[in-house]
Amino acid sequence: MRIEATGTMIWLCASLILAAASVLAVPTTAFGQEAKPIRVVALGDSLTAGYGLATNEAFPVQLEAALEGVGVPARVENAGVSGDTTTGGLARLDWSLGSENPDLVIVALGGNDFLRGIPVERTRGNMEEIGASLQAKQVPTLIAGMLAPPSMGAEYEQAFNAIYPAVAEQADAFLYPFFLEGVAFERDLNQPDGIHPTAEGIGVMVENMLPTIVQSLIETGACGSPADSICGEAAFNIAS
Repeated sequence: MRIEATGTMIWLCASLILAAASVLAVPTTAFGQEAKPIRVVALGDSLTAGYGLATNEAFPVQLEAALEGVGVPARVENAGVSGDTTTGGLARLDWSLGSENPDLVIVALGGNDFLRGIPVERTRGNMEEIGASLQAKQVPTLIAGMLAPPSMGAEYEQAFNAIYPAVAEQADAFLYPFFLEGVAFERDLNQPDGIHPTAEGIGVMVENMLPTIVQSLIETGACGSPADSICGEAAFNIAS
């Protein structure tokens, strides 16, 4: 018997194919459940906010895309404010977290502190308060460090650079030593001001940080149990 492909049947077949494809595209756990997006808050200054860039070129957007690209469903929130110092970041910390704790907070602050010559003691105190507050709230935290330029003087440089590993240790947080790793002082990866990365520069930052971020999510259990860990698969995807 010959079956005629009517317009209705063609539409129905196409709909079924699209529906099946959409199901396959949604990350699932080993038990077949749809994976809940991991919520990450990026607390920072203009380097996080995306100064001089289109909205879809900013660090949080590119990080979210990179996580999705290795199989981690994520929502990365942009809590960056251009010109902000560690004082400002501390003041708006609770507001940035929202009503529910995120799965991870990336703290990337301090660049404006040394640009403004803010005393190291104040910067360190603010960072310690941020770390202690997040630890008290049991919010997994990744400290993204900054490095003071030699032009600030050897004493200032040494004291400033020591802030981030010390705070990470005190707050039992993860540490990424230098937020601008691979981008700082690279003319082709920075805007004309020599301070803010281009979209390509942000991409390099994300690529460099991604293994640390995924490992942080694995260690905090944000990805679920080892048996159905989407981040474990993501780590494999990054390595390969």
